[in-house]
Amino acid sequence: MKNVHQPDWDRQSRTGFPEAIYCARKSPEQINIIIEDAVTRQRPLFLTALGVETYQGLDRDNSAQLDYDHVSATGIVGKTAPLGQSGVGIIAAGTSDIPVATEAQRTLAFCGYDSTMIHDVGVAGLWRLLERIEEIQQFRVIIALAGMEGALFSVLAGLVEAPVIAVPTSVGYGVSTGGRTALESALGSCSPGIMTVNIDNGFGAAAATIKILQSAHK
Repeated sequence: MKNVHQPDWDRQSRTGFPEAIYCARKSPEQINIIIEDAVTRQRPLFLTALGVETYQGLDRDNSAQLDYDHVSATGIVGKTAPLGQSGVGIIAAGTSDIPVATEAQRTLAFCGYDSTMIHDVGVAGLWRLLERIEEIQQFRVIIALAGMEGALFSVLAGLVEAPVIAVPTSVGYGVSTGGRTALESALGSCSPGIMTVNIDNGFGAAAATIKILQSAHK
């Protein structure tokens, strides 16, 4: 039986968010078909978890259609909307969180939302966070990313007015391996105003942010 993927091209009209495709465990041949469909229909498409090896395995004509970023493993088909000031801050505890943070930033940009990324402000050097806290307090929505013990989420939520969307990352070792400790820290935080997405889900955090901003605008 032939593997057939059916993109949800009506997703944007229903949910306000264009179609996105999770590419992990999809073959280059399957992704080729999806890209060709998007180009033929002239529909915007966001690709996540598109590793370099899979990207390099795409037909040349299809890879040429992509705005590809290897750091976040994301690809964009079609032009992104003009970026507008959104007041979104992406706050990453460490440099190791940048790939997931960039996935969130690229997702926002795909939908026309600008964002500011601040990294290396983890609680192991609290002074780094406090040096920029006045800037961080101006954001309307904050996407926070941290691995290890995930302490950044609680600290941030106790210092800012904006909602904090916590993204646990699979950064760490020992009991922190795989991001589960950071996830449980986010879920168990006593600081009010934290919403939590799955481990390494920068895309999901950005999608939630976009819905918050769209709802506020309406």
